[in-house]
Amino acid sequence: MSDITIYHNPKCGTSRNVLQALRDGGAEPAMIEYLKTPPDRATLKKLVAAMGVPVRDLIRSKEAVYAELGLDDPALTGAQLIDAMAEHPILINRPIVVAPKGTLLVRPKERLAEIFP
Repeated sequence: MSDITIYHNPKCGTSRNVLQALRDGGAEPAMIEYLKTPPDRATLKKLVAAMGVPVRDLIRSKEAVYAELGLDDPALTGAQLIDAMAEHPILINRPIVVAPKGTLLVRPKERLAEIFP
């Protein structure tokens, strides 16, 4: 199944576990190491729209740059948050899996069952 893509960080245990679960399920997903090859603003918008979640759900609030940029400000728009993630991809939560059944932030890894058999 090459119709699955994972936005992956190999240093993240959850991301590694999800990748292994996909492989155990017979898929060899296209892998995007998003810290090396960050998605652009348009791709981030598309991913957020496909997930149907607020942009804030996709941002890693535990990263130092989150506080440095004042991203906890509730007045910030989704567009401003997407701009921050595009500029600082470490802010993108992972792993994001794009599959025929949907696009999902697979955290915790058990959520993979929602879009992958």
